[in-house]
Amino acid sequence: QVQLVESGGGLVQAGGSLRLSCTASGRFFVSYAMGWYRQGTGKQRQLVATITISGSTNYADTVKGRFTISRDNAKNTVYLQMNSLKPEDTAVYYCKADRLGNASWGQGTQVTVSS
Repeated sequence: QVQLVESGGGLVQAGGSLRLSCTASGRFFVSYAMGWYRQGTGKQRQLVATITISGSTNYADTVKGRFTISRDNAKNTVYLQMNSLKPEDTAVYYCKADRLGNASWGQGTQVTVSS
């Protein structure tokens, strides 16, 4: 099971940008499908973006055109570049790794967007 550590969250004004990072421990990072999810206060956790082993990406409609997911296999890291942030993007952002039907989650990083 891989261990994930997120970083890069913080407080930003609406219209600003943040880049989240998620670094995985151990080997075989290249064989993990990776994703970012978020959970706002009182809301269910929802998908933000995913990236497959081959680099194909998928985004929630609410973030298309504003967020970009990418991965650096040499650094065991997946990124989420977030631009044009809105107050409704405020949430705890979680990293997820999937391999052979097994999922691992990070501890989350808080993103707060002020209006």
